[in-house]
Amino acid sequence: MRSALIVLACVATVAHAQQKPGQFPGGYPSKSIRMLVGNAPGGGIDITARVVAQKLTERWGRSVVVDNRPGASGIIAMDLTARATPDGYTLLVTSGSLIASAMVQKKVPFDVREAYAPITQLTSLYYLLLVTPSLPVNSVTDLIAYGKSKPGALNYGSSGIGGAGHLAGELFGSMAGVKMVHVPYKGGGLVLADMISGQVQLGFTSTISGMPHVRSGRLKALAVTSPRRAQAFPDLPTISEAGVPGFELINWYGLFAPAGTPPAIVSALHRNVTEDLNSAEVQAMFARDGADAAPSGSPAQFKGILAKEIDIWEKVVRIPGFAESLR
Repeated sequence: MRSALIVLACVATVAHAQQKPGQFPGGYPSKSIRMLVGNAPGGGIDITARVVAQKLTERWGRSVVVDNRPGASGIIAMDLTARATPDGYTLLVTSGSLIASAMVQKKVPFDVREAYAPITQLTSLYYLLLVTPSLPVNSVTDLIAYGKSKPGALNYGSSGIGGAGHLAGELFGSMAGVKMVHVPYKGGGLVLADMISGQVQLGFTSTISGMPHVRSGRLKALAVTSPRRAQAFPDLPTISEAGVPGFELINWYGLFAPAGTPPAIVSALHRNVTEDLNSAEVQAMFARDGADAAPSGSPAQFKGILAKEIDIWEKVVRIPGFAESLR
């Protein structure tokens, strides 16, 4: 009996030693993981997802592959995630505004409150009001004056109908009294490319995707959408102080799995991703471009954050004229 126990102990020790660093009990992950993003490469959600995927790949020794599925304002990726096998091998990175917008517009055949297992909030971020360099404006008041002198002549790009960039453009136009034309794209990177070339004149983009183009001189930043000046960009005024009192827009990116994913995997993912987001390296990476790593305290807390976001959007769609802009 004693010799049998020794053999079993040795087998267990070898099995534990062969387990890859970062793997959880049960061998997860035993294969590559797909991380869905509902936007084209180059936007803020995509950039954030790639940072998280790279860190998890390094931690686990298994590939975490970002799979861009742009279209339908992020709904293609959301739908694929909702229908995926809930085994931890399909994840979704999206924004609070996109997932809540899909809910209130009733553009998905499921309740987003129940279709996913929220894992953690990843970032908290505000947006930049950017204009193409050829537009003859250098401030928010210049932009408003230009728009009022030429009703309908201004067009703004967004990463898709119902996203934060679309919401920001409609709120800005409504509060500033400027009529603008919305041009939806399949991702923030495409918006930036067309702003740089002058195909669209302005847009509200995440700091993490837009700021490199401002620093290079390819785009002009007029203001930030945060309630107070950003520490990363102290010379940029808020839109509220620059000419549209009361304007404010903040968003977040988060990590989700399909509903029914084992709680042990959700908890382990939350723990590992939170550790990575709290690292000095990742925090500095995000801070350089004005985003804050902001993991939620628990998956349950993140589920509550999502519920509040949906409640906010249900109020926003009641703004006169906004519902029509979503069609």
